[in-house]
Amino acid sequence: MKFILITKDAEITKATEGAFQPEDELLIFSDWAPALEACEDADLLFVDLLATLEKPHKIAGYERFAEAKMDHPVASATPLVLISAPDDYELDFMAGFPNFVFAHLRRPVTYKIFRRASTWV
Repeated sequence: MKFILITKDAEITKATEGAFQPEDELLIFSDWAPALEACEDADLLFVDLLATLEKPHKIAGYERFAEAKMDHPVASATPLVLISAPDDYELDFMAGFPNFVFAHLRRPVTYKIFRRASTWV
């Protein structure tokens, strides 16, 4: 299995340690553009919403990511697992795209959550 993770959060990255099978491939990116290019044969794309923001608390960066993913010839078919912002993190608004999110994870994201998510495909 191949998994892609987009995050800038060291705690989320640490939570992936040992969560996937030894034969699984996990690629971690802090920027979404190269992550989309790496989606060839990927089974799941985990995206930390905060890593997509260009300006704190402004959802426009996430919208640019979403549009780029939907338009990407390979990444558009990769199921997306969205890691939400913390409960106390305010966004100017939140946009939704029909059938865009395969699953939604709330923080804190733990090893156990990644372990379980690896069985979804």
